[in-house]
This record gives sequence, structure tokens and C-alpha cells, in this order.
Amino acid sequence: MGDVLTGFHAAWEFESDSVLIRYERGIRTPKLFQALGERRIPLAALAGVTLTPGRRGTVVLRADPRPGADPLMEAADGQLKEGCDPYRLVLPAERATLAEYYADELRGRLTETGPADRHLVAAPEPPLRFKAYDGKASFDGTTVRFRWSWTGASSEKWKAGDQSFPVGDLGGVEWRSPEVFEGHLRLLPREAGTASGAAAPPQPDQDPAAVVFGLGYGPVHESLPFAAAVLAAVRAA
Repeated sequence: MGDVLTGFHAAWEFESDSVLIRYERGIRTPKLFQALGERRIPLAALAGVTLTPGRRGTVVLRADPRPGADPLMEAADGQLKEGCDPYRLVLPAERATLAEYYADELRGRLTETGPADRHLVAAPEPPLRFKAYDGKASFDGTTVRFRWSWTGASSEKWKAGDQSFPVGDLGGVEWRSPEVFEGHLRLLPREAGTASGAAAPPQPDQDPAAVVFGLGYGPVHESLPFAAAVLAAVRAA
């Protein structure tokens, strides 16, 4: 296709086998979009497309990713606010006819439905790092490291010492948005029990496999791409 549809904060370029989404870097653009920069979404990663009325004289074109196709959305697990959804393109209402044309064109090219058996959208590339309330987290592509803060970390974490987690030892990640109560990033061991009798994990502030978010610590635009990159590496290991 090769055509470009430009909306608020992003532009979608329609190609034969993918949609290239380029996000603006303006002061009003959500910080998550700025951190992502651009993303290529293979058509095989999409289950559908919708066009709905938006707020204040706008329409919203949204691509619906297949479950499991995008590590970013898998890590987010439905916690992103509407305005930070990277699959939404908001346009002026007078462009609704044009948006409907592209929505129809895109629908006609989609052939896959249901969950994906692997990630089809590339995760943010390491190295990545962010500052949590109780420590600093870093990921170089093969190992996640937590270095505890002397002002924020619990005595339990200080006793355990700084932590290193090779992705081969991990089974997944648990990201709870910093915009809700008890926001955190927890690394899940590969052999994590799933039986009903499995012990519940400790609170994040007591768990050496977790870092805790807080006001100004672990913001979405830093901690979510980090979680997605780790999740993608774990699945590929």
C-alpha cells in the first residue's frame, strides 16, 4: 500500500505485509510513544481493525493485536490508559471517510485470528534501565540486574544483596503499572509452580526478584518497555 495516514501523535504507513507506526516526539505526545519511537506491526500480528467516534470531534482508528503477538501489550496486560494505547490513531472527525477507507483496506488483508504462538512484533531493544523506588534495574539482553537503593530497599532485600537473573532462568515477568496501588516489576522463575498449593510470592517490597515503583520511580514509559524486552528475551531463550 505505502500510503500514510497521519493523526494526533502518530502516523501509520500501510505496507503490503505490515503497518509502520511512527510516533511524534512533541511535548504533548505521551511519553510512552516517544520512548517507542516507531514500531513495525506485521499484519499477521493483527486480529482486526475498528473505527469509532472519539472525543471532541475526533474518530479513533484502532488495530486489535492478537493475544501473545506483541510482548509490549502482553506485559501491559490491559493496564494502559486509553491515551497511551500504541494501537490507537486519533484523527479529526472530518477525516472519518479516509480512515474508513484504510480500515477496510487493512481488514481485507488480515488472515489470522486467535492467539499467536510466538511474538510477532519486535520488543524494545536492550540495553535498557530505569530507576525504581527501592533500586536500579538494568537489562543487557541476557541478564536482568537489580541494584538496591540504600534509602528505599527493605532490610530483606539488603540481606539478599544485589541480584542478577539470566533470562534462561526466568519464566516471565509481572508488571503492575506505577499508576496504580503497589506498582512493581517482578521476575518470575522458569520453574514457578502453578499448582493450587503453590506458595504465594512475598510482597514486592520484600521480594528480591521484584522492584517497587513509586511517584517518579518506574514510570510507564521506562518500566513497560523494559518489561517487554525481558519478556521477549525469556520467550526466545
